[in-house]
Amino acid sequence: MLYLKKANTDDTEKEYLFVRDVPEDENGFINEYHGISREDFDDALVTIIANSEGARLPEGYVPDTTYFLWDDNEIIGEFHLRHFLCESLVNGAGHIGYYIAPKYRGRGFGTQGLAMLLERACELVPEEEIYLRVRRSNPASLKAMLKNGCYIHHEDEEHFFVRFKKEV
Repeated sequence: MLYLKKANTDDTEKEYLFVRDVPEDENGFINEYHGISREDFDDALVTIIANSEGARLPEGYVPDTTYFLWDDNEIIGEFHLRHFLCESLVNGAGHIGYYIAPKYRGRGFGTQGLAMLLERACELVPEEEIYLRVRRSNPASLKAMLKNGCYIHHEDEEHFFVRFKKEV
């Protein structure tokens, strides 16, 4: 069964093993914890959880909840939901970022995980639209967004800036 679950201390070991192995920059998904030691991950996890509550945020950052996409007992992806936009996010990464482990790509997990996260985003985000950004070199992610009812708002040489209209 596929489901999203917030980062938490009950699943620390599996979360650690997953996060440690996510590349530093995978198609624009930035992982500041790539290669982190097990000893340092406990404090990192406290920070990840605190960030979702608006605490321990670096200057200029907004609250950001980390979710893991689980397939039964295995983590297969990581999703980030920024609770609202600041100027750099409006013209940048937007509300949502996500990563699917390479061995699970091409099977619709990104599309399904994004659908679940968009539901949560619609409940949490105050803006009328959910903002996303995807590199032009990542057509699979763009396809997942479009399958979920998103549309291309505008583009530049490197990115498509995508929007999802919340139902009012």
